[in-house]
Amino acid sequence: MFSVTVRDHLMVAHSFHGEVFGPAQKLHGATYLVDATFQRPELDGDNLVIDMGLAAEAVREIVGGLSYRNLDDDPDFAGTNTTTEFLAKVIADRLAVRIHDGALGHGARGLTGIGVRLHESHIAWADYHRSL
Repeated sequence: MFSVTVRDHLMVAHSFHGEVFGPAQKLHGATYLVDATFQRPELDGDNLVIDMGLAAEAVREIVGGLSYRNLDDDPDFAGTNTTTEFLAKVIADRLAVRIHDGALGHGARGLTGIGVRLHESHIAWADYHRSL
């Protein structure tokens, strides 16, 4: 399996519901390092997994649409704990839509999977992997 990873960052505010979250039940900020990994079993005709420039642009647009916002105010996330794990899935699913829509180029049609890793700190992160 071949893979290419591109990186960006995400800065949000949010709060969580439930005693398990302790002080994170209060409004707080989070800055994530975002790694998006694109996978395919064979390289395309140009020996690429994906056009890195198009991949980086797509990730930048998706995280840019979430950044510098209070996710508690987003109707798409109403009543949802926007945990690190949850946000990794949101980003991966939004990337999948762009791939299926052709926004990442013709070569992206050969992709078989996406993984998104959100680094919450240097000691903790969460991953979400999905098939295409």
